[in-house]
Amino acid sequence: MKAVVRRGPRLLVADVPDAVPEAGQVVAKTLACGICGSDLHAVHHLEHTIEVGQRSGASKTLDPGQDLVMGHEFCAEILDHGPGTEKRFKPGTRVVSTPFAFGPTGPELIGFSTRYRGAFAERLVLTEALLLPVPNGLDSAAAALTEPLAVGTHAVAIGAPGERSVALVLGCGPIGLAVIVALKRRGIGPIIAADFSPARRARAERLGADIVVDPAKTSPHAAWSGFDVPATLAEMGQAQMAGRSLRDAVIFECVGVPGMLQSLMENAPPGAHVVVVGACTEDDTILPVLAINKQLRFSFVFAYSPEEFAETLHALGEGEIDPDVFLTGAVGLDETASAFERLGNPGNDVKIVVEPWR
Repeated sequence: MKAVVRRGPRLLVADVPDAVPEAGQVVAKTLACGICGSDLHAVHHLEHTIEVGQRSGASKTLDPGQDLVMGHEFCAEILDHGPGTEKRFKPGTRVVSTPFAFGPTGPELIGFSTRYRGAFAERLVLTEALLLPVPNGLDSAAAALTEPLAVGTHAVAIGAPGERSVALVLGCGPIGLAVIVALKRRGIGPIIAADFSPARRARAERLGADIVVDPAKTSPHAAWSGFDVPATLAEMGQAQMAGRSLRDAVIFECVGVPGMLQSLMENAPPGAHVVVVGACTEDDTILPVLAINKQLRFSFVFAYSPEEFAETLHALGEGEIDPDVFLTGAVGLDETASAFERLGNPGNDVKIVVEPWR
């Protein structure tokens, strides 16, 4: 079968062995698979990705010297069942799944495993117990958004904003927009969104951000006082002396570049909760005493729970999320490498999906 493989620091279309399900698995046809920022990073920095994973306690499930088939944001159609399956869903059923399979050393991430190929391929193997049927005739490309949108669902759950919280989303790429969606679904507002890209700011506004900021012109932190969030310790003291009720700030860092944490320590209002969603893959430097003086809280989040994944799929199926805001292109296998290059400098793009059947 055909697949896009990462061979050294480049992508190419190649023949790979057919997908053969083992016990408890199904073989499925890939209908749509989104290109993730982690995929973009892995093309040129896979060895670093592996090193960081192992330093974090992950098992060694990936050999950078072998061809790698990526793709973990997928919607697929069941073709056949392997041995020991319950056959809960008949062939032809469209499904999504958290992107995990279970190997001899435990769970492995589909698309970042030498053993379990990802969905930038005509077919892939999935774990039957993790499958969720696509509801209400939801379009396959929209269903493939479940995975990245679930990251936003999880980030907001960890941030735990309340009815008097003011939210700031820094970075309006796919994950920042997913956070805005999750905030709106919880009824949180106002939401301030900041991004240098006019196109991404427009998408943030379309999803319901109340204030959209170009950080090249205006500080994202300029609006705190207008919402009764104290911008400084002095303002906090003055408000308390005046008996004025204060609101709290929940900040979602969705950029993931060096300097962001230090910038937030310097500019975030006192008592703010900073949820770090952007995956910075480089060493960084911070001055912790700034956060201590302001009594800031930092939460670092990864992925989502199975329940959050299912909740996100349900929201898509019920029309609570507009997938068209995210979907900006679709390509076949032969065009995948050029789509990766395009997303390296995204411009108007947010999410490009690969459709191997094209």
